[in-house]
Amino acid sequence: MFTTADTAMTTALPLQLPTGWFDRSTSCGDDEDICRQVFDWTGNQSTANAADLIIGRPLAILGLVLLALVLRWVLNKLVDRVVSRAGAGVLPDRLSDRFASANATRRVQRAKTMGDLLKSIITGVLIAVFGTMILSEIGVNIAPIIASAGIVGVALGFGAQSLVKDFLSGIFMIFEDQYGVGDVVNLGEASGTIEAVSLRVTRLRDVNGTVWYVPNGEILRVGNMSQNWARAVVDVTVGYREDLGKVIRTLRDVAEDLWQDDEFSGVIIEEPEVTGVETLGPESIGVRVMVKTEPMEQWRVARELRSRIKSRFDHEGISIPVAQRVLWQDGPQADEHRS
Repeated sequence: MFTTADTAMTTALPLQLPTGWFDRSTSCGDDEDICRQVFDWTGNQSTANAADLIIGRPLAILGLVLLALVLRWVLNKLVDRVVSRAGAGVLPDRLSDRFASANATRRVQRAKTMGDLLKSIITGVLIAVFGTMILSEIGVNIAPIIASAGIVGVALGFGAQSLVKDFLSGIFMIFEDQYGVGDVVNLGEASGTIEAVSLRVTRLRDVNGTVWYVPNGEILRVGNMSQNWARAVVDVTVGYREDLGKVIRTLRDVAEDLWQDDEFSGVIIEEPEVTGVETLGPESIGVRVMVKTEPMEQWRVARELRSRIKSRFDHEGISIPVAQRVLWQDGPQADEHRS
């Protein structure tokens, strides 16, 4: 038989259950605003979980995506501002020193390339950071992913050493301004005009029209023939019987006339120089003329200088020796000619 006390205990038992029998923080997860609000309104855990899955998490993911896009837009705007200032030559002293030696066009090209590089880095970092946050929001355990990424990174580091080398070399080439689009360079096996520069490969076209793709990591040396200034070097040969004093005076006059010409005065930087006798050959004497010019103008100046030298030598009666060959012929035909 139950006593009165037992009956009272049995009756009061439901009222003595812990008020925290449902742990909403555990059921609703870390981001529990939507879940808790819906549970407070409905008192139904399934409805609260569904609301969190359908509304709460998508809103959180959407917020992360929007935040990433806003950050990317703001950072890209900052990069564009720095690029525009660099292209205009307006930079702090520490940065302006790196761009001071470049002309306006080259400065704009280099600044744009550096801006594209910075934008790519910003995009990659934002994708990595916010991608990890979105996976965590979905409920994916990111610890194994991070560990796996480290292992994969090490494996790629060993397996793609040449690719990493190409990218690192490309970064340093762009930052150090070794060459840019439009420059005429010698890269060892290939030489020509640069058409495109990327982080991995450099594309150039030679004088025959052949396009060369050179991985940046394979470029051991760079000969840039169009950076800052250039020099037209013309070697002229004259006979041993010519008066060297007259030859040198004539060459100096021709170079001086070219320098004073309105068509070339803007591209010749300094007064032309006749260095004198450079070579003593079997049949001729070599005299050198050097003209310092603007970048990419040395070939045009050299062609014009050669043409004027030929005309002036003809007028002054200075001969340019021509190589001669003596042919010896044996056999019946030679005997017939001798007879």
